[in-house]
Amino acid sequence: MIYNQGKYLRQPLKIGTKSIDKRLILAPLTYLGNIAFRELVSQYGGYGLLYSEMCSAKTVPHENRFVSPCFRWRDEERSRLVCQIFGDDPLQMAEAARRIESEGLFGVDINFGCSTTTICRRNCGAALLKHPDLAAAIVAKVRKAVSFPLTVKFRTGWQDDSGIAIDSATRFEDAGADALIFHPRVAPDRRSRRPKWAYIGMVKQAVNIPVFGNGDVFDRDDCRRMILETECDGVAIGRMAVARPWIFAELTGTFQSDPQMFADAATQLARLLEIHYDPVAAIKRFKRFAFYFSANFRFGHSLYTKILNAGNMKDVNPILKRFFEQSPEVAARPNLNYFS
Repeated sequence: MIYNQGKYLRQPLKIGTKSIDKRLILAPLTYLGNIAFRELVSQYGGYGLLYSEMCSAKTVPHENRFVSPCFRWRDEERSRLVCQIFGDDPLQMAEAARRIESEGLFGVDINFGCSTTTICRRNCGAALLKHPDLAAAIVAKVRKAVSFPLTVKFRTGWQDDSGIAIDSATRFEDAGADALIFHPRVAPDRRSRRPKWAYIGMVKQAVNIPVFGNGDVFDRDDCRRMILETECDGVAIGRMAVARPWIFAELTGTFQSDPQMFADAATQLARLLEIHYDPVAAIKRFKRFAFYFSANFRFGHSLYTKILNAGNMKDVNPILKRFFEQSPEVAARPNLNYFS
């Protein structure tokens, strides 16, 4: 396979009834993939799709997009935004998907990947991989309810078995999914072991719909290897996009970063969070961002500690100013201890 990374990632890809112009997408990230962060990413470009934070299917039909903490967006991003929903009731999931379609968003994503205790205890997210018939029924019900693109984000399952992942993938395709985002880790394993990229290749071979690989893509070389080793149709980047919001533009060859970008990105996000959220929500989200962003620097723990102790957003800019005045050393590859 002759591979020019920028050229390949800029090739269009058809997903259901629509197409995207680039093959990199922002993976769904709770608290992190918020409206302010997506606006920051949009300033750099390079992505094909943006994904919302995880939204409850039970509440989506009744949400006010202008006050909801998660179910909100800018009009400018509507045509390239997918809203991710979670739930275990096929009817509720279908009703939520109808609401999302009525708002003119690109598509809807079903969450079968979140393995946090609070979500799995409700029989949602990755917990549904224990009930493949119900998971497939949810996809089928949503498919019947809407005509816009339907994607599914899922993990390997609750056992380290590629056969389980393949079975899930084929079930989702048969039920009507237009694309899959596959994170090849078992659900109980948050990030303590490396994802098994070989499973992405197996899933890709088993289905006829686009497959986006996800998991431990931190730089250009990781992205290249994932595509060459698995032949996936595209790559979903999550935590590394938080650390470096311009990564999509950098990998597609449309942007060249420089050291000043780190200070600019953090300062811009602080401003955008204050625009979109109340003070309490804004500082909470900035602290989440700061954890991964701090991984970029040799002494990033000092930055994160100071931000973690900030009482409100007014404290953030002085902290950032003092930190970047010292010209902190930027690591070529972020400190992966922050990503475990």
